[in-house]
Amino acid sequence: MDMKASLKHAYQQAADHLSKHDPHLAPLIAKHGPYTVEPHTNYYQDLVDSIIGQQLSVKAAATILGRFKELFGGELPSPAQILEQDVEALRSVGLSRPKAGYIRDLAQHVLDGSVKFDHLPELSNEGIVQELTSVKGIGEWTVHMFLMFCMGRLDVLPVGDLGIRNGIRALYGLDHAPTPDEVKKISTDFSWHPYESIASWYVWRSLENEPKIAT
Repeated sequence: MDMKASLKHAYQQAADHLSKHDPHLAPLIAKHGPYTVEPHTNYYQDLVDSIIGQQLSVKAAATILGRFKELFGGELPSPAQILEQDVEALRSVGLSRPKAGYIRDLAQHVLDGSVKFDHLPELSNEGIVQELTSVKGIGEWTVHMFLMFCMGRLDVLPVGDLGIRNGIRALYGLDHAPTPDEVKKISTDFSWHPYESIASWYVWRSLENEPKIAT
C-alpha cells in the first residue's frame, strides 16, 4: 500500500471510530468527509514559516515570507545564511525584532545540533515538544500545529488552541470555553484517542475556522 492509500485508510478508520464514539462529531464527519491533511517532511521550512506567520493574517505572512526569501536570492535560506544576517537586516523585510531573533535562534539550534530534524520521526510527541520549544518563539501551540499538519501525527490534542476551546463550547453545550483540563476530559469521555488530531480538525471545521495562533 502506497503512502496516499495508507493515509486514506487511516483517515477512514479515524472517521469510523470517532463517528461511533462521539455523537457530537458524527454529523460533522458525515458533512465534511474524511480528514484531508497531507503530511510532509519540510520541517525546517515549516518552522520558519510558523515563526513568520505568528499573529499575522495569511496574506501579510505570505508578503513578509516573500520579502524574506528575496533577501536571500529568492530561496529559503539555510541556517548558516540566516546567521550571516543581523537582526536589523532581517527586520528590513518586515519582521518584528522578536521574530527576527526567533528565526536566528532556530538557525543557531539547527547548526549546533540541539534541534535535529532527521531524528524527529523517531521521537514521541512529548519529545518533539521538548526539543522544539527550546527555540525562542516556538511554544507548545506551534509544535502542536507542526505535529498535526507537518508531521501528520494523528493523536495530538492542542488544548491551548482558541478555536478548539470555542468549538467544544458550542458543540458540547458548555456555558464557558473549556480549560485545557476540560478539553482533555472531553477527549477522554468521547474516546478521541488515538485520533485526537482528527477530532480536533472536525471541531475546527464546525467553526469553519483555522487554528487560532498562540505560540
